[in-house]
Amino acid sequence: MRSNLAPQAGPASSPEQGALQRRAVVALIALATSAFMFVTAENLPGGLLTIMARDLERTTSQIGLLVTAYAAVVVVATVPLAHLTRRFGRRAVLAGTTAVCAVGLTWSTFAVGYTDLLASRVVTALGQALFWAIVMPAAASMFPRDVRGKMIARLAIGNSLGPMLGVPFGTWLGQLTTWRTPFLVMAVISAVACAAILLTMPDASQARDDTSRGTHPDRRRFVVLLAVTLLLVTGAFAWITFITQFLLEVAGFEARWLSLLLLASGAAGLGGTLLAGLVLDRWPWWTLAGGAAGVAIFLLVLQFFGGAPGAAIVGMLLFGTTFSLVPPVAAHLAMQVAPGATEMATALSSAVFNIGIASGAALGAYVVASWGPQFVPLAGAAFVLAALALTLWDMRYVRRAARG
Repeated sequence: MRSNLAPQAGPASSPEQGALQRRAVVALIALATSAFMFVTAENLPGGLLTIMARDLERTTSQIGLLVTAYAAVVVVATVPLAHLTRRFGRRAVLAGTTAVCAVGLTWSTFAVGYTDLLASRVVTALGQALFWAIVMPAAASMFPRDVRGKMIARLAIGNSLGPMLGVPFGTWLGQLTTWRTPFLVMAVISAVACAAILLTMPDASQARDDTSRGTHPDRRRFVVLLAVTLLLVTGAFAWITFITQFLLEVAGFEARWLSLLLLASGAAGLGGTLLAGLVLDRWPWWTLAGGAAGVAIFLLVLQFFGGAPGAAIVGMLLFGTTFSLVPPVAAHLAMQVAPGATEMATALSSAVFNIGIASGAALGAYVVASWGPQFVPLAGAAFVLAALALTLWDMRYVRRAARG
């Protein structure tokens, strides 16, 4: 019979409970490290584009396909893998996905030619697909219900640090040595994270058993949440995908400032993730609405004032802060309103998020080709405003239903 880890009467239980919570914190750090590795592994070829193209004797477009193919595998495989592994323990599955990450990255390090490297990327992406399907409910099960939103936000720090630190560091290391070295370093870190998950994450007998189903199951709200996520991520990634071109061609920055600007944007995103941890448990739907409103406002700031470098910096930083609220709140709400198993709900949420990334990139590409990069923020804002309107309508609908 599972323990719910609730505080028990008597002093004898206190040391055991304290030890379990310390292990849970270490396990959360290991899971955040795994998230950091997966996000970095997915996007690193973009930073090493020219180096990899030259070494593998391929075009930069073909190297870019290593990122596209990776994302496509995640979208297609997330839900089926979550379904196939639903009867296995969460600790074993998460350790397994991190081990797959280590194996895939090692394979990438020693890949012989482009095709072999592409195969290694597919394997790594399969590990990521299952990781995102299960990691949020697993992390939540280690902590009391009233702090789960905060813990999910702390787990999301790993996501934020991937683009902010992982990709720039991997790019620098690849430029200093070869493109293979960053992949080997990430493989070693992933192996350490895998061991930490196995050693510290509570097993099924110690984890809370109230995270396998939604706390407030509601099929209609879950569908609304997926639609909001798709619209919001599509609008945001139209801008994120073309942020460099906007800063260079519209805001007028010189290329030498890009690394610093992107680092500042990543730092703003980290700040937003920490902010999410403070409010997510008390006001999850309002946090989603606030994030959407902020993203829409600052995209419009970039649209109308982005030609001025100072305004572009302010808009970019505040956009990063508000958008970083979205991933943890979407995952948290998916677990709350999941109409069935939370793993399937978070798997669907993850797949929709990745579809939004792809559709946002396509939207941005269409706008740039048709009207130029100066209109990308406006196109993105239109989608985000639709997401905000749908969120506010849903919140009003629920309030009316409760009164009636």
